[in-house]
Amino acid sequence: MESHKCIMVVGAHAADAEIMGGAAVLLHVRAGWRAVLVHMTGGEKGSPTLTPEEYLQIKREEAQRAAEILGAECVMLPYPDGELPVNEEAQWMVADLIRKHRPSVILTHWRGSFHRDHNNTHDNVMASLFFAGLKAFKREYPEHSPSRVYFAENWEDMEGFRPEVYLDVTEVWDRYLEAIHAYSLFRGEVVSFRYEQWYDGASRMRGAEAGCERAVALMRPASYYSVRQRMGLLTE
Repeated sequence: MESHKCIMVVGAHAADAEIMGGAAVLLHVRAGWRAVLVHMTGGEKGSPTLTPEEYLQIKREEAQRAAEILGAECVMLPYPDGELPVNEEAQWMVADLIRKHRPSVILTHWRGSFHRDHNNTHDNVMASLFFAGLKAFKREYPEHSPSRVYFAENWEDMEGFRPEVYLDVTEVWDRYLEAIHAYSLFRGEVVSFRYEQWYDGASRMRGAEAGCERAVALMRPASYYSVRQRMGLLTE
C-alpha cells in the first residue's frame, strides 16, 4: 500500500479535475494513495437558466458527491468563474495546498486551451511549484515539491497536446463514469456538448494506442524526455 503518497488534480472549474483526472485518481486510490481535487473556480457561470449564485451551490454539492465516489478530498478556491487571475495570490493558494497535502503527483491543464481559465490554471500551478518548494518561504506548512507533474487530456485543451504517458483505466472506467455523472454538466443537462461521448471515444482511442481497452493520456512538461510510455501508477 502507498498510504503516504498523494495525487492532486487541479482544475479550472468544478468538474474539470474529475473529468480529466478522475480515472487516474481511482487507480491511485485503489493502490492506497490519498487524493485531493482542487477547483480554482466553481464554474458557476455556465448555466443558461440559473443565476451564478444558484448554480454555484449546485456545483458545490456535485463536487462533493463526485469526490466521495472517487475517494478524494475536495477543495474549492474562491475565484469567480471566468475571472481567474494569474498572480501570486492564486499561486500561493495552490502552493499552500501543495505544502499541506504533499502530493507525489500533480495533474493539471495543458496550456493549449481556448478557455482562459484553463490556461490561467496551468500558469498558476506551474508558478506555484516554486513557492511550494522553496524552504526560505516561511508558511504554515513546510516546503514540498511533487515528484511528477503531468498535464491531463481535456477536450478544451488540445492545441499542442502530446500523449506521452498512458494509464490503463479499463478496470475503473465504470466507477469513473459514476463519479462524473454526479455533475449535471456531464449528464447533458447544462450544455449541448456531448461530454460522455467525447471522453468515451478518447478513452477507447488512447486504449488502442496503449494496447488496452481504455486508457487516459497525459503529457509531461517540456523538461522531460518525450517518449511514449504506458504506466501502471505515476511514479514508476
